[in-house]
Amino acid sequence: MTINKAREVLRAEAKAIQDLVKRVDHNFEQAINMLLKIKGRVIVTGMGKPGFIAQKISATLSSTGTPSLYLHPAEALHGDLGRVTKNDCVIAISNSGETEEVIRLLPVIKKIGAKLIGMVGNTNSTLARNSDCILDVSIKKEACPLGLAPTTSTTVMLAMGDALSVELQDKKGFKIEHFALFHPGGSLGKRLLLKVGDIMRTGASNPVVNENSLVKDVLLEITRARAGSASIVDKKGSLKGIFTDGDLRRHLRAGGEITGRKIKEVMTKDPVAVRSDMMAVDALQVLQTKKIDEVPVVDKKKKPVGLLDIQDLLKAGLI
Repeated sequence: MTINKAREVLRAEAKAIQDLVKRVDHNFEQAINMLLKIKGRVIVTGMGKPGFIAQKISATLSSTGTPSLYLHPAEALHGDLGRVTKNDCVIAISNSGETEEVIRLLPVIKKIGAKLIGMVGNTNSTLARNSDCILDVSIKKEACPLGLAPTTSTTVMLAMGDALSVELQDKKGFKIEHFALFHPGGSLGKRLLLKVGDIMRTGASNPVVNENSLVKDVLLEITRARAGSASIVDKKGSLKGIFTDGDLRRHLRAGGEITGRKIKEVMTKDPVAVRSDMMAVDALQVLQTKKIDEVPVVDKKKKPVGLLDIQDLLKAGLI
C-alpha cells in the first residue's frame, strides 16, 4: 500500500538520524572549535542533491549568526574559488567522498590555506583523507527502493548541518534580537522587531480628556479621533481610566441619561496600560488575554502618550 511504503521511508530516515546521534563525538567538537576560530566565513559546497543541502546549511548558518555562503563546485573550478580566502573554512559535502567536482577543489583549497571539513558518507574516501576534520554522515542504505536516489543520505546531511548551526548559535550567544536583525521582513520580522511605539495612535488620533469632562464631550472627542475609546486623566495628566464603546453600551443598557454626567463617574478605572517600548506582539497578548480591543500607551509617569487598537495590530500583520 502507498501509505505503508511512505511510512517505511520515514522510519528509515528517522532511524538513520538516530544512528547519527552516536557519531556526534570529538570530531563534531573539533569541527565546532574550528568554525568558532576562523576569522572569515563558512563556505559550504556540494554537487547535485548534496549541493541543495549545502545551500540550506549555508542559509541556516547565516541566519543564526555564522556568516556563510554556498559555493557551487563546478562554478568554483571556473573562477568562483576566488571567493575563498585563508581566513575561511570550507565544508565540503559528498556521500561517496569521491565526487569529481568536489575532489578537484581540494588542492586549491589547501593552497589558499582555508580549513576543510569533510561531511562524508565514506570515511576512507579522498575527501575524508584530505580534510582537516571529518563529519561521518554514512548510512546503511537509501530509502529509495533502487538504493540510488539520494534520500536518507541527504536527510542525514541536513540534520548534521542543523546540529552544527544550532551549536554555533549557542556558543556565540546568538539571541532573539540578533535573529530579528537578520529577519526584518515578513511576519517573523514584524513579530521580532515591531514595538508598540511604531504603530500606536498619537496626536489627534489619541483622544485624552480630563476626568471632569462630560460624557457628551468625550464622545465628540472619540468621534473626532475616529477611535474606539478615550484615555481619562486627572489634572496632573496621569491616566485614571478609559472610556470605550463597550462602556457606553453597558450604561445605555442599564438605562438612564449619561451624556450629561462626568466621565469619571462612568469610566473604567485603573485600566490596563502598556508602554511604547513594549514589543507589539506582547501587547497583542495583553489584548487577547484581557479580551479588550484598545489599550492606553503610557510613559514612565503613567501619562498617556498613545492608544493601541486591535485594528492597528491587524494592519501591522501581527494577526
